Amino acid sequence: MPKTTTVQARVNPEVKAGAENVLSYLGLTTSQAIDLFLRQVIHQQGLPFEVKIPNEVTRRAIEEAIQDGNIKRFKNTKALMADLESDEDDSAPVSSNEISS
Repeated sequence: MPKTTTVQARVNPEVKAGAENVLSYLGLTTSQAIDLFLRQVIHQQGLPFEVKIPNEVTRRAIEEAIQDGNIKRFKNTKALMADLESDEDDSAPVSSNEISS
């Protein structure tokens, strides 16, 4: 089927450039990626990824964390993982022997 319809969209120039870099690495043009996306919308009968609105409990937790300043930011995933692995807390997994006693 020939491609005869044009899709125009206004996007942030930085987002476009970043996406084009990733798509180029994957060997795709922006047009090809949009075509793939639209085909997946048809196939999935909706967006091909989950879009959620946080529930009330999650919204309150986010608001409290922002108000308390209890939010950590990391430069990259490696820094996040190092922080997670270095934290000592009581939420570490326990063995079944520890649970039964």
